[in-house]
Amino acid sequence: MTQYNYQDQFEQTAHAYPQQPQPQQPAALAAQFAQRFQLLAGNIERVVRGKHEAVELALICLFAEGHLLIEDVPGTGKTTLARSIAASVDAEWRRIQFTPDLLPSDITGVSIFNQAHQKFEFHQGPVFANIVLADEINRASPKTQSALLEVMEERRVTVDAEPHPVPRPFLVVATQNPVDMDGTYPLPEAQLDRFLMKISVGYPDHVSEVEVLKGGPTGPQVERLPVAARATDVAGMIDFASRIHVADPVYDYIVGLCGATRTSPHLRLGASPRGSLALLRAARVKAAAAGRHYVVPEDVKALAVPVLAHRLILTPEAELREVGAASALGEILAGMPVPQAA
Repeated sequence: MTQYNYQDQFEQTAHAYPQQPQPQQPAALAAQFAQRFQLLAGNIERVVRGKHEAVELALICLFAEGHLLIEDVPGTGKTTLARSIAASVDAEWRRIQFTPDLLPSDITGVSIFNQAHQKFEFHQGPVFANIVLADEINRASPKTQSALLEVMEERRVTVDAEPHPVPRPFLVVATQNPVDMDGTYPLPEAQLDRFLMKISVGYPDHVSEVEVLKGGPTGPQVERLPVAARATDVAGMIDFASRIHVADPVYDYIVGLCGATRTSPHLRLGASPRGSLALLRAARVKAAAAGRHYVVPEDVKALAVPVLAHRLILTPEAELREVGAASALGEILAGMPVPQAA
């Protein structure tokens, strides 16, 4: 099996980024990134108890400049997780409650004629914020859901042929319930592909739920969470994570993994190149959160299911055998050779 030093070529590739620090500095900067990442995670977990993995994945989405879809039953803390992230970062946030009568302009904004100036002026909608909570997104019509497509991908809204960029950082956290699906509109594959990850919060364990009950009205609440990072700090961490070194074998591993989903007998539709890019961005952040300035295959394996599973479509035979996308992806991961470190 091929062995490789994942820190190799770092000095050779450092010149590719004009703002990148000198080769002797990335290790120290990665350690600072990991410290700030854990500070944010710990702050959020003061409210979201016993869900370290969900909190970590949500923060990876934030620093990878992706978007998060949380699907779970009511009352498990989906909205609380999104609000805790917003409260922990000194940034603007908005909540949009999706309903069947919600219009696209209720999200993006609308142009209104100003009689005093005799011209149309654009009034920004709630999507113009650093963190946007799209609550119960599957309850709005497909026309309204599609209003998020452009802004999620290109981070701008075009109204009357004029683009309006959203602030940075920008994170959409959408929630939906897998129960009580009457009158809802499932997200189409094209929109699901815009989300970097799809996760489930799940029920808390016994100890964590006891702590929630003991806290009651006097315990930590979202409104009382201290700010753990400024928007400018988050933007700097995003820039650093985007420059984390990736060795050639890791690139090959990501492409091979996504390519295997396109030929799997269980899958009718595999991961697109957008999925490969999403997995790469997320793996870079995970490496930085671990205090490393380079990505290892274990980072990719740990994020493969939350990043890729919602992008896959099962064959009818697999659905009849109740083979899930995560299970099919697990088989691919088990059969894929992992490049070894020297």
